[in-house]
Amino acid sequence: MRLDITKTDCALTVASLLSLICAALLFAAPAEARDYRPALMASSQYSYDPANEVDVELVLAVDISQSMDTEEQEVQRAGYVAALTSREFLDAIQVGPIGRVAVTYMEWGGVDEHFIVADWTVIQDASSAAHFASKIAEAPLRQVQRTSIASALEKSVFLVQNNQYEGLRRVIDISGDGPNNQGGSVTAMRDRMVASGVTINGLPLMMKSNKNTWQAMLNLDHYYEDCVIGGPGSFAIPVRSQEGFADAIRMKLVMEIAGLHLPEPDPYFQRVAGREPIRCNLFD
Repeated sequence: MRLDITKTDCALTVASLLSLICAALLFAAPAEARDYRPALMASSQYSYDPANEVDVELVLAVDISQSMDTEEQEVQRAGYVAALTSREFLDAIQVGPIGRVAVTYMEWGGVDEHFIVADWTVIQDASSAAHFASKIAEAPLRQVQRTSIASALEKSVFLVQNNQYEGLRRVIDISGDGPNNQGGSVTAMRDRMVASGVTINGLPLMMKSNKNTWQAMLNLDHYYEDCVIGGPGSFAIPVRSQEGFADAIRMKLVMEIAGLHLPEPDPYFQRVAGREPIRCNLFD
């Protein structure tokens, strides 16, 4: 599923969807939700502790490849900081069955180029959210050469498998401005990771002002839909302007915390249909 964000309609889209999600969350059934425990490929090294139960284990996997210039990286960082400390995000957490989530923020590039900017943290209120967001805001920017979505997905699932938390759901939130170009087949890795019990959501970044850029010509949004996202309720939100970035991140995080299958009110939601599928292995 794709939720398309543009500069002109992003504010209305955010307001409408956040209202729907927060209203629907009020009718969540905690007892039923607690019964959902998808099996991961490997058991955690930690023993079970009810204090470590969370609604969601969420990996924010953020592209820092060379094609992301300094301005775009700054916009990206600021968007995550604003979203993680927003009232809407905190409200979504507090009405969940447990009322807290575990989040980590990882930047990635080529194979084995993964940098944990903010390690696993439980967010349950404004103070814990601000503490986590401050680590992101204060970290130095870095750039790397290649783009291995496959490696980033594998590392993200490793982080989920080897933390101390017990989440009702496990979500990988991966953003990027280009296709997988290193590390083997992205679809094969995507399928393996989904089989382990995670949901992969995407944030294809298409913020270049020139509509003739390779991002636009590649149809990066279609690439993420066909080749990257997967698992129950997975979705992608293409970002086409710097102005719409913060709203897109906030909406995406709220939807991931909510974990609901909402109806699709036009014109916001679009299912993949009526086009040729992307050749996912073109750049692998």
